[in-house]
Amino acid sequence: MPSSYGRDLDLNLLRVFAVVAEVGSVTEAAKRLYLTQPAVSAALRRLTTAVGAPLFVRSGRGLVLTSRGERLRGGIESHLQALVDAALAAPVFDPSTSERTLRLGLSDSAELWLLPRLLQVLAGEAPRMRVVAIPVQFRTVGAALAAGLDAAVTVADELPGTIRRERLITGSFTCLYDPRHARLRKPLSEREYFAREHIIVSYNGDLRGVVEDAFGKTRNIRCSVSSFANLGALIDGTAMLATIPAMVAAQIRKVRPHLRTTPLPFAFPAAWFEMLWPVASDDDPPCRFVRAHIQQIARTLAAKGMMAPK
Repeated sequence: MPSSYGRDLDLNLLRVFAVVAEVGSVTEAAKRLYLTQPAVSAALRRLTTAVGAPLFVRSGRGLVLTSRGERLRGGIESHLQALVDAALAAPVFDPSTSERTLRLGLSDSAELWLLPRLLQVLAGEAPRMRVVAIPVQFRTVGAALAAGLDAAVTVADELPGTIRRERLITGSFTCLYDPRHARLRKPLSEREYFAREHIIVSYNGDLRGVVEDAFGKTRNIRCSVSSFANLGALIDGTAMLATIPAMVAAQIRKVRPHLRTTPLPFAFPAAWFEMLWPVASDDDPPCRFVRAHIQQIARTLAAKGMMAPK
């Protein structure tokens, strides 16, 4: 910090000085500044003490600048206006030239349906913007947002009031399997479903998945993994079943079209994907730009019937 900043000078005093110098009256300056006359007079006394020389002298009913006051006015006038202009200027954001890096928290299932589409949009409209994708889930997203994420898309529980949240889409669940090894009757019965071996995604690193949490029923679980990333490869060539979001299953089948899905033999509650962001970034132009495109991607998927709208 420059040594000149070390002096105990309140910059608000300069603003008071500039207005008094312009109108030549403490009374009129107080009106313009929405202050009392004693407050304006006290500010002038403090500034005079800091400068070490008189800044005004009385002339009739008004005030005129001394030579020291004239020099001070000449030195600060353009700078004060520049500060005011900078404070009041609307933020300028051009996506085509922005080099902003955004940190997005994504559940692994949201990453599958959202991130490829978002990157395609950015490539066309904001080619210099970058995204850092951070893995989150409902237990960790609150802490991740508090640690500096610009936004997140996941299923979430209760969050503090400092976090905005907006429902995007809800996805149904389906049963993914390899028909070459798991020959299922159609329709799949609940009895057969629970008799089969399963692979689950568990963020707890245990043998409880969404079915166990929703119904309290225990499946015959052969394998538990922490994400959906390699689920297609793990199902491929086995007789295991995987109960996963339908959108995730659709993404997997694009790579492994020989895999199949079948409806679950029971009603399963849908899960809402929500967009979450800190209140502090409400008016941040790059964040608003990306949030708007996330909303549009969700609406497009809902219009195509790939997920239900909010």
